[in-house]
Amino acid sequence: MAQELSGYRRALDRFEDVVGGVARDGWDAASPCAGWTARDVAGHVIGGQALVRALATGAPPPDIGTDPARFCAGDVLMAWRTARKETDAALTADALERPVPAGGLGDVPLGIFLEGYLLEPLVHTWDLARAAGRPARLDPDLVHHAFATAQMTAAGMRAAGTLGPALPPPRGADEQTRMLAFLGRAAG
Repeated sequence: MAQELSGYRRALDRFEDVVGGVARDGWDAASPCAGWTARDVAGHVIGGQALVRALATGAPPPDIGTDPARFCAGDVLMAWRTARKETDAALTADALERPVPAGGLGDVPLGIFLEGYLLEPLVHTWDLARAAGRPARLDPDLVHHAFATAQMTAAGMRAAGTLGPALPPPRGADEQTRMLAFLGRAAG
């Protein structure tokens, strides 16, 4: 992958760290995502890698919101590593230049899309960590970037029903807590 994807790669690295730390019997734990278990959250992010591969190759995108656990029915860490490896291989220089739909922004090169897409694995890293009872501190630089992306994309996601209403953050909250509250998550 190109150097400009360092934030995206760091978000994926942190997600992998959390996946690797989930107890074998922890995958059925409830997550902060309504109706989803830890396995569902992991499957959604693994499915996100299939989505990125589809964007990179021009293949039809998969539905990653319906039955996301199907992306990691067995060993979750192995499913994650396989999906990530396959996606890395698809992110050639030409693929990163491929125009992909970016909602209200129109079509943008995949490389630029991925700079904003880091919001997805970043926030779901927090969701998975919470479900697994693990520390849920995110990279502050990535949070800053992701929060800006969230503020640009939240209205469309809320209109589509894929994001709930914002919550009021606690007084004096740090940027991670404010971002999570903006995305409908109670981080306290």
